Amino acid sequence: MQRRAGEIEYELTYKKVKNLNLRVQSDGAVAVSAPKRVPLHEIDRFVLSRAGWIKAARQRTFVRRTQLESPEQYTEQECLRAFEAISARFYPLFSRVLPAPPALKVRRMKSRWGVCHIQKRQITLNTRLMEQPLAAQEYVVLHEYVHFLYPDHQKGFHAAMERLMPDYKERRKLLAP
Repeated sequence: MQRRAGEIEYELTYKKVKNLNLRVQSDGAVAVSAPKRVPLHEIDRFVLSRAGWIKAARQRTFVRRTQLESPEQYTEQECLRAFEAISARFYPLFSRVLPAPPALKVRRMKSRWGVCHIQKRQITLNTRLMEQPLAAQEYVVLHEYVHFLYPDHQKGFHAAMERLMPDYKERRKLLAP
């Protein structure tokens, strides 16, 4: 059922769930699922309390959709050449773990800058990473390399990032949404 809480329109669905759940869909529409026992005024209050988050989520989906619809500025070959140069600088730090540099691939991704496939010894990087500052590109490439040592994002992973790139947190902030 369609509802309105202040300026926010949302689609309400009653389900067998324990909590109120709120989602902003890729088109910016707001969907709420709620247990049958929760009164409408409480659901409206919940939606209004999340107004700031909803606005930010809608902005993120708009930016993501705009980026996906925009034409590529760089060819895959240009991206690969640039990322291979960065990779060549980091590989020596990992040569004791990797007998050869990992295979590099590029493709357009919706929500990630890079992915490490440990078993395949392969790193896939988002072509949109080329539009980011060099310091951010270096951060992403090193981040993916560190996954060969630590497959998760636990304490060891962050300690290795800190040791290899002391300013990695500042570089991560350079990545535009």
